[in-house]
Amino acid sequence: DLDECAASPCKDHQYCLNTDGSFSCKACDASCVGCTGDGSEKCKTCASGYVKEDEKCTDVDECNLPEKVCTKENQDCVNTSGSYKCVCSEGFEDKDGTCVQT
Repeated sequence: DLDECAASPCKDHQYCLNTDGSFSCKACDASCVGCTGDGSEKCKTCASGYVKEDEKCTDVDECNLPEKVCTKENQDCVNTSGSYKCVCSEGFEDKDGTCVQT
């Protein structure tokens, strides 16, 4: 079997999987920018919103940072994979970018 992966035939956001007589390109984990294999522990570098922790790229919980990311009144932070979103607190709704009581 010829190792086609030695020639790096895959795109930057993929890794090469050598198979008998062939190869396939597989997508890197969402937490990676470039990778050498499957999973968050095979990242070349971590994507934005992720940090290397115990050799893995793990999600940064922006809602628990010392500096508040959702600064508007009556607004809560919701952590998402690789990011976060600001939503109006319970009992409030978004009216033109401001959280007003419902």
